Amino acid sequence: MRGGGLVISSLADSLVRGVESVGDRVSETFFEPVVRLGVTGLARSGKTVFITSLVANLLDRGRMPGLVAQQEGRINAAYLQPQPDDTVPRFDYESHLSALTGPQPHWPDSTRAVSELRLSFKARPAGLMAGLQGPRTVHLDIVDYPGEWLLDLALLEKTYDDWSRETLERIAQRPAAADFLAQIKSVDPAGPHDEPTAQALARDFADYLAAARDAGFYDCTPGRFLLPGDLAGSPVLTFAPLPVEGASRRRSLHREMERRFEAYKAQVVKPFFRDHFARIDRQVVLVDALGAIHKGPQAVEDMRRAMGDILSAFRPGRNAWLSQLLLGKRVERILFAATKADHLHHLQHPRLTAIMEALTRDARDRARFAGAETAAMSIAALRVTTEEIRTHNGVELPCVRGTLEAGKQAAFYPGELPEDPAHLLGPARKGADTWLGEDYGFMAFAPAHLSLRPGDGPPHIRLDRAAQFLIGDRL
Repeated sequence: MRGGGLVISSLADSLVRGVESVGDRVSETFFEPVVRLGVTGLARSGKTVFITSLVANLLDRGRMPGLVAQQEGRINAAYLQPQPDDTVPRFDYESHLSALTGPQPHWPDSTRAVSELRLSFKARPAGLMAGLQGPRTVHLDIVDYPGEWLLDLALLEKTYDDWSRETLERIAQRPAAADFLAQIKSVDPAGPHDEPTAQALARDFADYLAAARDAGFYDCTPGRFLLPGDLAGSPVLTFAPLPVEGASRRRSLHREMERRFEAYKAQVVKPFFRDHFARIDRQVVLVDALGAIHKGPQAVEDMRRAMGDILSAFRPGRNAWLSQLLLGKRVERILFAATKADHLHHLQHPRLTAIMEALTRDARDRARFAGAETAAMSIAALRVTTEEIRTHNGVELPCVRGTLEAGKQAAFYPGELPEDPAHLLGPARKGADTWLGEDYGFMAFAPAHLSLRPGDGPPHIRLDRAAQFLIGDRL
């Protein structure tokens, strides 16, 4: 009887949450619209800087001519409010902005967990409705989350044995995996479970994932191994792939690893999907394409595959108001943005955008087929360089100049990106080790000292066009 009461209580809670959810959607649809913008990207793609600069430039819109509502003078005000999710940490906008614009500017700490920020607008409608309605409130809820967690969603459809087999095949030839692969050869998966052995395997696997990420690989799942937070040391993060054929017996090392893998899916991945990801209706995926190109063909191919995996996690489609009420939100606009465009002279920006379009072609085609709008763009959320032309051996080179993280000024020419993206993607798909006859450089610049006029946000490249694509229609 007690168990039946628990079931009834659980059903009642689910029903109440469902009614509350429908009520929230009705309110959003008819009174104060809410746009939930997900911001993600893989390591060092610039998520924190993107959100900080986007918010700063939406509050002070002097540098946002590409945002149509601003261009037409229809935004009366923009202001920050407490985010609606009381259990989600607030994105620390003020501290991050101070890091970028203070007397000693520096890059803020990177994304390590989910955070959220609400930015609200008072905006007048456009077109025929302009004369019939006064200003209305539109809320923009920005949800920041690590891209590594997004890739974990693909684990929901895999068994432990499938994941182990795919992972071990993929990393077999990678030098960074040598220590871990040697370690699993010394254990018997069918033997009895031993906790020190399990911990050693998990620790070596986590070390491999960190090394693979530093080497430019993006298939670094499970993502919480890299960003464990308060789960560090827990059994749910103490597993690793093992070579196993056939069923394993109870209390074996393999059986315990399998159990923990399933616990990771149920207790870590599913709650993230349910509580955060499934509620997003606009998404920007930030990509450090220049960093991948610098690291070589294998990093570029791995990035291309990761973009496909990332999109497979979305539920793209159009958010008709009735489908929102009945089925929940679907991601209706997805922007793939190549960051750090200020590391190139503007003459090369069209080539970077073309490479970005080619990298995400398969992913964007699937999204369009499902009814979502997609775009690829090259941007710099915070511009830290200036442009100049330098002559070298009688050849004029389009360069950028900025302050290095060591504090010195430097001019930089990264090499000429190919006009045809196939010249990069072809060798990458074929598994080439290096670029034939080309050397693409990359330099780490620090934030520049800023002197902002009243009404201006931080300098950027195409952040206004990105904002127009993502939220312009709702303003």
